[in-house]
Formats: sequence, structure tokens, C-alpha cells
Amino acid sequence: MKPLPDKSSRPALRCLSALIMLLGTGAAHADRCGNLVQAFGNRLADVSCVESPDLTTANAATTPANNSLPGLPPFAFTPQTDRATIAPDPANRTPINGPVPGIQLNARIASDPTGQARFLLRLPANWNGRLVVAGASGTRSEFNGDFAWSDYVVQKGYAYASQNKGMLNLRLSDASDPLGCRLNPASPTWVHFYANDPGQEFTRWRDFMVLASKLAHRGAAANYGKAPRFTYAVGTSNGGYQVRRAVESAPEWFDGGVDWEGTFVDANAANLLTDLPAAVLNFPDYVDSGMDATSTAARNIRAAGYPPDLGSGAGSLWSMNSASFWEVTLCQWQKRLDPAYDTYGSGLENYNYVARQSASEVGDNVADFATSGRLQRPLITVAGTMDALLPIDHHARAYARKVAAAGDQQADDDRHHRRHRHERQPAYRLYEVQNGNHIETYKLTLPQLELIQPHAQQAFDLLVGHVEQGKKLPPDQCIGRGACIEAAPAEPGHCAELLAP
Repeated sequence: MKPLPDKSSRPALRCLSALIMLLGTGAAHADRCGNLVQAFGNRLADVSCVESPDLTTANAATTPANNSLPGLPPFAFTPQTDRATIAPDPANRTPINGPVPGIQLNARIASDPTGQARFLLRLPANWNGRLVVAGASGTRSEFNGDFAWSDYVVQKGYAYASQNKGMLNLRLSDASDPLGCRLNPASPTWVHFYANDPGQEFTRWRDFMVLASKLAHRGAAANYGKAPRFTYAVGTSNGGYQVRRAVESAPEWFDGGVDWEGTFVDANAANLLTDLPAAVLNFPDYVDSGMDATSTAARNIRAAGYPPDLGSGAGSLWSMNSASFWEVTLCQWQKRLDPAYDTYGSGLENYNYVARQSASEVGDNVADFATSGRLQRPLITVAGTMDALLPIDHHARAYARKVAAAGDQQADDDRHHRRHRHERQPAYRLYEVQNGNHIETYKLTLPQLELIQPHAQQAFDLLVGHVEQGKKLPPDQCIGRGACIEAAPAEPGHCAELLAP
């Protein structure tokens, strides 16, 4: 991809803003979309731009219909499904208090050689001078955050941008497809993830998060006559990973971030390729035991970091994860990161990440897109104790340990070289949601679970106060059931138990 100018060349954006001002506000108002599209030049393709009466999801046109991009097979582009994957039922979504008029632009990023990278930009008419850039969970589209993030921030006046990590979602396949993954061990349905195609290395995820910020800055300058004063990164799951990489590596384009259940990536520690095989291997025996929590299989799953099961039968926490996430996620990551492994011949349940490092390049492939913990901007992680896809100790807490280790290493280096640090490390906080789970909609089946979305949104507001007003962030804490993030928490640090009554 041909990169946009970095933030050090902000004069170019200022010149663009000045040119727009010279053209006169009357001309700009006459065709806002035309001016916006022109400002992007050849950076975008297949552009759709509309002056929208409402940028929130109360407007049915805000999120396109599933399978609405021409020429693609079913399930490759699923905006309506994507926005509901991380958001709960309608009664618990972000309240919408009225229409937010503005401009919405949807496009393909022209520089992407795969032709799959997409970009979304929403520019409210009543702009507060700030920008939010969202990551996308799983293999979802740029509309993934519409319920959880876009509705929340555009009502506050933020410009909102998102991207799809440079890839489409999936298409139906079959067992003959060398890159095909079945949904679960008992399923006749096979899917092919675009993420596993050539040219779709996971290293691209960071790049498209940063590129989205660059593009959004250009769009804001063209529309408002000035670039954003502050830019914040937000995202869930793999989108949370994107947030972490953004604040680690692109401080010129982000002022802080909130990651909600971010995926931890480390070549030398627990990761998806170390944890998921144990769940896939032991779950059938757990079912055969009558779903006995004291069975060897249940103990093995918990020993791999997973929280205790909840509920019973097909509606239990582990059952729903087994049916929808465990094996298919392991397959997707294995085929991308260790393609030489015989997925279904040797068995995903038998995958041994440590052994495979000496037989393949999987360790190097994971290291290529690992998170470092070396923060250059403030970051808040919000994670649930009952996450049965990304267990909290192997993901949220593991990343917190990585941040602490990076800070300790920096301090040691400073002492060794007798350097005096004039600036403190950027703030980092981990807020644990007691009984929070990776998939918000599971609360509809299991009422013991707690929603994470309101805490992630509160964390965003706290981050903004910290960045813009210097307010101190509340300490790391366990957010009790029915509670919120507190300046003086009842339970500082980690939650004592993964499951509370």
C-alpha cells in the first residue's frame, strides 16, 4: 500500500483545510460529498457518499443490508449481522436520543492489492473536533461497531471511522477446500475465511487501523476545514488487538485507546493456539460425563484457563462456545499461521503449539504480529471474568503483565544508561467486569452473565477526561455485578473469582 503522509506532514492537511476555506463556505455546502470525495483523490474506490439525516442506527440506511456488495458470495459482507455480534438485544443497546445529521462515506481502499480493504467514515454536522477510529472484531466488516461504538460517539459529536482489517468475512465451502473450516466437530457446514487467503497476513491488521486514522483525518479536514484535535482508538476482540497495536506503534495518529476483550498475541506465552486445542479435545468427554463439573475433562478445560461452565445442555456457556467458536477459530488461526499442519487428519484437538515451533514457522508468524506492551499513548482494557473464548488470565491479564514488564524494562534501561525520564509511561488500566463474557448476547440465555458494553463506554469517557483534562484514571479494579468503574473501588485489582453468584 502507498502510505498517506504521516502526522509529521500535517502542514499538508492544513494546506488542504486552507484551500477549502478559500473556496468559500457556500460552495462547500453546495456539495459536501463532492468536496469530500475529491479530497480523497485516488485513495478510495467504489465510493458511496450521502448527506444523511441521521448517522445513528435509528436510520435504517446507516448500516447496509447483508450481502449488499455486488459480485460477492453470501456471507462475505454482512454488516447487519456484524453490528449485532458484540451488542446485546435491542433493550440494552446504546440509547438513541435523536437524529444526528451528517455525512456518511463508504468505500474500498484503493491501494489494497487484495481488493478487500474497506473504509467507513461518519462526519456529524455538529462536530466536537474529535475523531474515534474503530477496530473490527473477528473477521467482521467495518460496520461491526455500529451499535456499540458508533451510536455512542456520534451522538456526542465525534467523527467516526472504521475499517475491516483489509479482509472480507467468509464464504460457504466444503471438506475438499484446503482452506475450509467446519463450524464445529458435529457440523456439516464448512466455511472459507478470506483471512486465510494469500496476502492476508495478520500483520495487516495494525496497518489498516492506522490507515483508517490517516484517511479520517483527511476527510475531517476536507469537511470541516480542520483536522481533529484528538483521536481515540476503540475496538472489541480482534478489534481490541488493533487498538493495542495502534497505541503501541502509532502515537502520531492516536491519543489513547479503549480495548474491549482484546486478543492477546505473544509467541512465547499462552495464546489461541495453545488454549483452544485443550477445549476442543476435552469438550466431547465433558458432554459424555453428563457435563459433570468434577470430571477430568472439565478440570482440563478449566486448567487451560477457561472459566467454569454455566447452564446446561446446548445452552451452556461451553456448549455455545463449542458450537460457534472454539474449533472454527482454532482452524482459522492454524491455517493462517501454520498452514503445513494437517488440520483434520492430525486433528485440531491434537495441535501442539510448542512442538510445532520446531516443525514449522508458526512461532515466527505469531511473533510478527505480537503485541509488545510498550505503550506510547494511554490505554484502558475492559474484560470479563467469564470470557470463554479469550480466557481473562491468558488475554486481558496477560497483556497487563506485558505492559508492566515493558515499563520495568524501560526503567531498567534508563537506570543502566543513567537517563532521566522526563515523562512518565502512558497510563494503563485493566477494568475487569465480574461475570462479563466475550459474547454479549449470551446473557439472553445465561442471566448470570453481565454486559461489558456500558463499562467500555464509561471507560471511553474516562479516557477522554484523562487525555484532554488531565484527570486521573481510576485504579485497576474488579467491577462488581451491578456496579460501575469507581474512583475508590470496593475490589481493586483482579476479581477474586471468575464467577460470582
